[in-house]
Amino acid sequence: MFVSSQVGLAYATVESDLVTVVVAAKAGDRSAFGELYQRFHRAIHGVVLARVSFREAADLVQDVFAIALERLAELDDPSAFPSWILAIARHRAIDHARLARPSDELVDVPAPDSRSAELAQAIAALRALPDAYRETMILRLVEGLTGPEIAEQTGLSAGSVRVNLHRGMKLLRERLGMTAKETSDVG
Repeated sequence: MFVSSQVGLAYATVESDLVTVVVAAKAGDRSAFGELYQRFHRAIHGVVLARVSFREAADLVQDVFAIALERLAELDDPSAFPSWILAIARHRAIDHARLARPSDELVDVPAPDSRSAELAQAIAALRALPDAYRETMILRLVEGLTGPEIAEQTGLSAGSVRVNLHRGMKLLRERLGMTAKETSDVG
């Protein structure tokens, strides 16, 4: 019980710290908004990357933060910041993908030629996963976030993140024709 109460206390401290930073950013503190960028840019990049090409993702991350800065005063509950900014990212990426011209290019992540085909197949398989798994898997495998970091930044419970990662990895293995042993070497 002592360990779980420490984890709960740590989570409450992180959440109250986040609220303090969001309130400061709402009051016009640019360094506080910069801290929000530092905390969330990888999660935003992962959410955007689930829907658009690698080359477009960085620009969309900047767009998302520009929109967030412009609309931050509208955020009533500072503790809702993670889900609020991820919703902005999803909508911005969906709108961008809808307006973008279709491309046959599956991946445009810089990679050595020998790895490009494998990387294209992996990114295509990730993008073909259901939304919940896709975002969680990209945040883990591409952005390198840990399960607890994903939970903190998406507002999902740690249990939901574990389930999404487990089920997403199972689907990804099936789609890539890999065994559990082969993927344990990867992640």
